[in-house]
Amino acid sequence: MRRRDFITLLGAAAAWPLAAGAQQPRVPVVGFLQGADYDDRILTAALRLGLSQSGFVEGKSVTIEYRDAHGQYDRLPALAEELVRRQVAVIGTVTPIAALAAKAATTAIPIVFTLGSDPVKDGLVASLNQPGGNVTGVTFFGNLLDAKRLELLHQAVPMAAPIAILLNPNNSNAVFELNDTETAARALGLQLFVVRASNEREIDAAFATLVQQRVMALLVFADQYLFSRRGQIALLATRHAIATSFNNRDGAAAGGLMSYGANLSNAYRQAGIYIARILKGEKPADLPVIQPTKFDLVLNLNTAKTLGIEIPLKILALADEVIE
Repeated sequence: MRRRDFITLLGAAAAWPLAAGAQQPRVPVVGFLQGADYDDRILTAALRLGLSQSGFVEGKSVTIEYRDAHGQYDRLPALAEELVRRQVAVIGTVTPIAALAAKAATTAIPIVFTLGSDPVKDGLVASLNQPGGNVTGVTFFGNLLDAKRLELLHQAVPMAAPIAILLNPNNSNAVFELNDTETAARALGLQLFVVRASNEREIDAAFATLVQQRVMALLVFADQYLFSRRGQIALLATRHAIATSFNNRDGAAAGGLMSYGANLSNAYRQAGIYIARILKGEKPADLPVIQPTKFDLVLNLNTAKTLGIEIPLKILALADEVIE
């Protein structure tokens, strides 16, 4: 081989790795926008599971960047705009407030929500079957079940009067939830007592008020910040002999008396699957909003024993899960 040909061959070989690197596909970035501290590894694992079941593994074939308002919901629009400037491939959101902030920030980037309200009433989609636009996702209708939760809590603790409501005043959906719950309370002949909290100090103050009013039962409204503080709420409730009802199993597992709602882990897994389908080229407008087909009643008998409450047999018979 002539020297000139040998040098040419060496130069071509040296360029091979560069050419191969240039052909590597860009790893897509998914932005995840949430209103409060996301401290539940089970749900983040469920989201990743949905992605991985569809071929996207975090850290290898997809990157997830989290933006958290830490309970300060007024920060969500700025955080959404930050993700838009980052040019993420998809924005995943938790709660209608976060989804609306993302929708206001972009009409081009696909948005996949996970929320407990009606996305049509929230103004996120045109309809459940045909979302239209750049938004779709999963709803577990968590804040549409308060009438049933109120009824179950009353049946479990019939001597409790009034029944208290804990809501986050920074959550715009709380107004609609409260209206629906008040209607249900009137039908059941129950009196409600409302307390509000949007931070740890206010939660402590709310329980001080409940103790002063001798409240024995508490319905915790669906809200991401209150969800993130479920441990604090359950601990205070047990300390002051107050029976609590949450909208998902994690509240009962944290020490609440009971919960009634859809399976959140499954909802987040389905959201991960939808994000993956969009990364593969499908459009949000063509993906119907996923709705729950089953709602679970979970009872914590350890908490019932601590509170000195004997759960009626008719409620035990309805339970899908009993924590002992």
